[in-house]
Amino acid sequence: MSEVIFHHYPPSPFSEKVRVAMGIKNIAWRSVEIPRLPPKPDLMPLTGGYRRTPVMQIGADIYCDTQCILRELQRRFPEPTFYPGGADGMPWAVNRWTDFVFDAAARVALGAGADQLPEAFAKDRGRLYFGPDYDFKKIKAEVPHYITQLRAQLGWLEERLATGRKFMLGDQPGLPDAVTYYLVWFTRGRWDGGAELLAEFPALEAWEKRVAAIGHGKPTDMSAAEALEVAKATEANTPEKADPRDAQDLKPGMTASIVADVDGGEEPVIGPVRFVDRDTVALLHSNDRVGTVCIHFPRLGYRVTPA
Repeated sequence: MSEVIFHHYPPSPFSEKVRVAMGIKNIAWRSVEIPRLPPKPDLMPLTGGYRRTPVMQIGADIYCDTQCILRELQRRFPEPTFYPGGADGMPWAVNRWTDFVFDAAARVALGAGADQLPEAFAKDRGRLYFGPDYDFKKIKAEVPHYITQLRAQLGWLEERLATGRKFMLGDQPGLPDAVTYYLVWFTRGRWDGGAELLAEFPALEAWEKRVAAIGHGKPTDMSAAEALEVAKATEANTPEKADPRDAQDLKPGMTASIVADVDGGEEPVIGPVRFVDRDTVALLHSNDRVGTVCIHFPRLGYRVTPA
């Protein structure tokens, strides 16, 4: 099996979710650091224009969005499982819930610090996270409201851990730990009031330390140029597959576009369909720098449009 190549940058909250997940599985992986803001000239050839962070590469198969990345890690590295105690299925619902919690945390952190945000970063993340009509002055004015939303949901995690569990599912760490830890990591690290808010939750803070101690697996650095060469020298391993129950009747060879199902100002990825099932859709994409790659997306949270 080809190496896991992870395209990310250290302060990326969504990347931290995956880094902790790779720590839980103690995976050896190659670390390619990418820019925080577009353009991303050494990433876009792999992703067909998809600009979000992180992206995972295994040979010429490219996995976009943490949902898709984490599912593939569980498939390729089944043990130790992300579902200790037989929690199959439920962690994916927790993962989706954390998207909504992150929205509140981002509004608190970016709203409270709006006056200090670099202009380019504020413009990019405002559009990406909050849509075309974002207004940081309004978000800043509503920070107290968003703190109440964040505090209530952190309280649910405290209730879970106050029972004496070491991790969210019991004595062993699993996917719910990775996908909730990044919320605490972001709140503490990006908002001046984060430490004070988290101090209300002693069980959560103790758990935070246990998860941090897991680490990020076994990363070693790789250059972007090397990653592109890996893709070019490799063929994607994804088979052609249709799903007879697919409501959109997607089939291999059809041209389709796919984009996040929010108005973040992003351009869709367009290409021939390669693979379809209930959870995933994959498109082929070709260019001179990488040859032909297969780009995987989750169905949930993304809009697929047949040509």
